[in-house]
This record gives sequence, structure tokens and C-alpha cells, in this order.
Amino acid sequence: MIADDDEKWLAAAIAAVKQHAFYMQRAIDSNNLKDALKFSAQMLSELRTSKLSPHKYYELYIRVFNELGTLEIFFKEETGRGCSIAELYELVQHAGNILPRLYLLCTIGSVYIKSKDVTATDILKDLVEMCRAVQHPLRGLFLRSYLAQVTRDKLPSIGSDLEGDGDAHMNALEFVLQNFTEMNKLWVRMQHQGPSREKDKREKERNELRDLVGKNLHVLSQLEGVDLGIYRDTVLPRILEQVVNCKDELAQCYLMDCIIQVFPDDFHLQTLDVLLGACPQLQPSVDIKTVLSGLMERLSNYAASSVEALPNFLQVEAFSKLNYAIGKVVEAQVDLPAAASVTLYLFLLKFTLHVYSDRLDYVDEVLGSCVTQLSATGKLCDDKAAKQIVAFLSAPLEKYNNVVTILKLTNYPRVMEYLDHETNKAMAIIIVQSVLKNNTHIATADEVDALFELAKGLIKDFDGKVDYEIDEEDFQEEQNLVARLVHKLYSDDPEEMSKIIFTVRKHILAGGPKRLPLTIPPLVFSALKLIRRLRGGDENPFGDDASATPKRILQLLSEASTVEVLSDVSAPDLALRLYLQCAQAANDCELETVTYEFFTKAYLLYEEEISDSKAQVTALRLIIGTLQRMRVFNVENRDTLTHKATGYSARLLRKPDQCRAVYECSHLFWADECENLKDGERVVLCLKRAQRIADAVQQMANASRGTSSTGSVALYVELLNKYLYFLEKGNPQVTGDTIQSLAELIRSETKKVESEPFINSTMRYIEFQRQQDGMDEKYEKIKMEWFE
Repeated sequence: MIADDDEKWLAAAIAAVKQHAFYMQRAIDSNNLKDALKFSAQMLSELRTSKLSPHKYYELYIRVFNELGTLEIFFKEETGRGCSIAELYELVQHAGNILPRLYLLCTIGSVYIKSKDVTATDILKDLVEMCRAVQHPLRGLFLRSYLAQVTRDKLPSIGSDLEGDGDAHMNALEFVLQNFTEMNKLWVRMQHQGPSREKDKREKERNELRDLVGKNLHVLSQLEGVDLGIYRDTVLPRILEQVVNCKDELAQCYLMDCIIQVFPDDFHLQTLDVLLGACPQLQPSVDIKTVLSGLMERLSNYAASSVEALPNFLQVEAFSKLNYAIGKVVEAQVDLPAAASVTLYLFLLKFTLHVYSDRLDYVDEVLGSCVTQLSATGKLCDDKAAKQIVAFLSAPLEKYNNVVTILKLTNYPRVMEYLDHETNKAMAIIIVQSVLKNNTHIATADEVDALFELAKGLIKDFDGKVDYEIDEEDFQEEQNLVARLVHKLYSDDPEEMSKIIFTVRKHILAGGPKRLPLTIPPLVFSALKLIRRLRGGDENPFGDDASATPKRILQLLSEASTVEVLSDVSAPDLALRLYLQCAQAANDCELETVTYEFFTKAYLLYEEEISDSKAQVTALRLIIGTLQRMRVFNVENRDTLTHKATGYSARLLRKPDQCRAVYECSHLFWADECENLKDGERVVLCLKRAQRIADAVQQMANASRGTSSTGSVALYVELLNKYLYFLEKGNPQVTGDTIQSLAELIRSETKKVESEPFINSTMRYIEFQRQQDGMDEKYEKIKMEWFE
């Protein structure tokens, strides 16, 4: 309803303006000055309305403004025809109403200044004073806006044709400042016009009119002759006085932003303390972070665009002033949300990184200031504030691209302490990803310790509580990051690398049962990599107390709290694999006792922890394969371990698994490169034992199905291949007769079942070997007629 009334009132006012403008134009065309003034005054009287909203009033004002341009041209022409400009200036003051009279005065005053019959200073002073007569906020604001518009190109600045005496530019400056002050007062008073229930609407309308006031500051910034001294001593103090004293949130926020945007960067830098001194005096509701962030962004861009400006930043101590000002603002605004205060320090940090990137002490000081502020709030529960902290902590990472640099900032981990678990973990992920992305070289135990403290959100549970709700896939990805990080740690100094491994172990073991299966393996393989680097050197090149010896590192891995802990967290299979890897490394270093200890632990795990039949088969194959490569054992130790392995093989649940495990054990008694590890009799003994088990499998198959099965025949073929292997390796106990008898058995069984490709391939291999030089003697006793 109100909007409809607004439209009707505006339509009526515009119609009246058009009508009066028509008659004014007709009077102008006939050079009738009296009627032109009469109808122009009637047209301007439409601006006296109080019915229109600011938005509609602006539309009406634009219509009138366009018509006044025609009137101004007419006044110029009249003076050219001999009419006295002074008389015109007096004549328009006879208009009946104050508002039309002042609009006409401004119009003729513009022409009067151009005529140079009187100094521009006198006219400007006269006009700005007489405009005080209109105190209605809306009408007065637009009147002064019109005054600023028509006199904008007629100000007596240095270098213009209206320069006048030496102080003329100061008079122009005074005119603009005075007009700005009055316009701001009128603009602020608009908030009190109308009922309180419409306050939000009025604030929105006021916001739409803000540029009318801000244009004055733009004019000030363009005035010739306004140098740094004048700006520092006159312009800025006067503007800030008005900004602070108006005590209006909208005006203060907008005008502070205007100051920052319209005046030169070097002016801001040289008057930084004055500008910042006003910030704590602003209303608590003012969005101070927007103001200060705009200022710091301008200064950062200034520093980036001009290398010559950087010494000025040091000279004026820009960082100290900004840091102090932000502290004062936070102190003054006790209700400032945590997110807002963090945002302030975020912009200060970005400014510092941009301008003082080489001053880590400044960066750390900003972090420390933020810690001081956060200490009053405790851990952040506000998501917005937490996101700002993440951005705050990410800024140095993005700038330096080097976590080692970040580790030098003592207050960095203190800021992270105020994050909740999820946000702390997110920040830890960012840090670890930075290390991996930038291929950062972290080469000392102290750096590793500091890094893992930063990344503890990833490495261990928060307050000892296990998070069972986390998505398993996400958890795996997070721990893979930790594993990759462990592999990235490296030092050329073996002693330092050893310390790094000890440090990583300390942090990883605190990770909880869910993480250990994913984080222990990279620790173990990192230690094994170091052992291989040390292998072949002196037993202890660094002294008796040094930690960088293969034996000391292997003892570390052998301790109950390292690999063995995996058996306590339902990962015995993984623990067994790692023990066997350690045993291989100990063997390579010729540490028999240590190697035997690792095998003992692996055997205990097999006996006590691995109960699943399939897992037992896999584990036993690993044990046999690893044991076969061992060369460090004496006869007694090797026999003990070999006997254990063969015993495990014979006790597997399924007969086929027993058969395969037993014939695999034959390799434990034959090593090509070691003559003392070639026991042909025991090889054949294992193979015959495996054949007896295969016979048992065959008998069970015949009993259950009444015929042979391809599975049982396959066991015979596998055994045949083992015999062929040892025949070629020169085992004297394996003869062609032995192989022939097994081949005959296979022939008899294959008549009962469909022939398999495995059998055919084996037979073709035998035929091929019989035709090779050097192999014919070994294969001559194997008859192939049955194969046809």
C-alpha cells in the first residue's frame, strides 16, 4: 500500500516538474528572465515534498537536476547579453521558499564563479553557509549534493584558472570539508526520521544514499595542492573527527572504508598511527575487520607494486602500529566474536607475510597475539572461528611452502591447541600434505618431533578417546598420509637418522590400536633402510653409546613395544611378516643371535596368534621362504628352526596344504651357493613324505568318489616338478628312476581323469630337456612312451 502511494506521489511530482519545466523552457526561448525564474522556482518547489521515500526522492531530484542544467546555460547567456551577474545573484534570492531559492543560488553561483567578477572563495563560502538554512535531513542532503556537483569543476585549486591568491586552494579545501561535515550530519540524522518500527527500512534507505556523502572525500583526494602535509595536518584529522563524533555504525564503517579507498597509499602509510588511532573509538557494532582488512590489503598491494616503498614500511614501523591497533580494537570491543578477532589477525598475518616475509619474528608475534586473544575464549566451538584459524595457520604454509620454516615459529603449535579435534586433524592433514607436495626435507630429530606434535591430530586419538564413527576409507587415507610422511624423513647422517627413527617410534606408539597396523610398517621399513645403509661398515663406527648401529636398531624393533604390539591389536599376520623382514636384515648384517630371536618371535606368533587355516598356510610359506635365505645360522640353530618349520607343515589342517608345505620344506636343505647347506638325503626325505601325504589324499578321494580327482593328481605333478628341480640342481639322491616311478604313478592316475594342461606342460618340458646338451644324461632314464 505504501509503495503504491509512493508511486502515485512520485508520478504527480514528476508531472508537475515536467509542466513547470515546459513553461520555464518557453520563457528561456523567449529570453524572459522573470518568467524563467518564476517557473524554475515552481519546479524546484516539488523538491519540498516529505511524502517520498529516499529512493523515489532521488528519481525526482534527477529529473530536476537535468532541467537545472538548461537553466545554468541560460544564466550564462544572459550575462553574455549584458545582464549583471551580481544582479542575477541578488535577484534569485527573492524566491518565496528557501529550498527553491538555495537551488537557484547554487546554479547562479556556479556561473558567478566562472565569470571571475568575484573570487571563487567568497561565493563558495556564501553558498555553503546559506545551505545551513535547510535542516530537513533528506532535502538538505540532496541540496548539498547539488552544491558539490555544480561547484566540483570550479574549485580554486593550484594550477586551475580560478587559483586566485596563494591560499585559494586551502579555501577550496575548507569548502569541501565543511560541506562534507554538514552532509554527514544530515545523513546520520535520517535514522531518526519516522517510527522506530521502520528503523531497518530507514537504514537500508540510508545505505542507498551513502555515495552522496562519499563523493566529497573523492573530491578532496583529487584537489591539486593537497600534499602529505596538508592531508596529515588538516584533511585526515577533520574527517576522522566527524567519523568518530557521529557515533553512527553505518556512517563510521562506510566513511572509514572511503578514506582507505580514495586517498593515496603513501598518505596512509605516513599517517598510519592517526588513522589506526580512530579505530578503537568507533562504535562496537562497526565491522572493524572489514575496515582494517581493506587498509592492510591496500598497503600490501602498495608494497608489492613498488620496491622503493618497502624501506618506508620499516621507517614508519607499520607492523608494530597495526599490531598495536588491532590489540586495542579487540580490547575495546569486549563483545567482539572470536571469529572476528581471528579474522583481524589473519589479515595482519597476510600483510606481514606480504611485506615482511623475511621477518619470522614478526610472523611469530602475530601468532602470539592471536594466542593471547584466544586464551580468553578457550577451545573454539564456533565453526566459523575454527575455519578462520585454519586459514590463519595455512597462510604461512602457503607463503613459505616449507614446513621447516613453520617449525621455527614457537607460537604456531600454541594456536593449534585451541582447535577442536576434527579441525585440528584437518589442519594436521594440510601440514602433512604440504610436506609431501613440496618434497620438504626434514633432516633432524628435533624437527621431526616438532612436526609430529603439529600433526598429532592425525597420529593419536584426541584425549585418549577412540573415534569409532569415522569413515573407514577416510581413516585409511589419513593414515596413509602418515605412512608417506615417515618414508619422507631422511638424514645423510646415520646417527641423526637413528634419532629420527626413535622419535617417530615414540609418537607412533601413542597412536592407539586402530592406527598401529598402518603406521608401524613404515617405521620398521624406514629402520631397515637405515640398517642396509650401515651394513658392511664397522660394527660401531660412532662409539659404544651410539644408536646408529644395525644391532641397536634391530634391538629397538625387537622390543615388545614395537612390532610385537601388533599382535595385541589383532594384526599378528602383519607382525609375523615384519619379524621375518627384520630377520632378513639381521642375517644380512651377520647378527646370528638377533636373527634367531626374530625367528623365535615369528614362531611364537604362528603358534599362539594365527589360528585361521588359510592364514597359517600363508604364514608358513613366508617362514620357509625367509628361512631358506638365511646363511648366518650355525648347524644347531638352523636345524632347530628347520625342524620347527617341517613340524608346522605336517600339522596343517588340510592334507593338500600339508603336502605342499612339506615339499616346500625340501628347499631348507639345499642352497645352491653354499656347499655345507646341501643335504640331498633330507631333500628326498621331505619329498617322499610329501608323496605319502599325496597318496593319502588320493586314497580319500577314491574312497569318497570312487575315482581319482584332478586335485590329487595335481599334487603328484607338483611333486614331479620338485623332483625335476632338484635333479637339475645336481642332487645325487634324486635319480631318473625315482622320477620315472612317480611319472608312472601319474600315468596310471591320469587314465582315470581328464588330462590337465599342467601335466601336459610338465611332460613337454621333460621332452625338451632331454634334447638339450648337458641335460640328456640326467633325463635319459625317464621314459616318455607312456606320455604318448
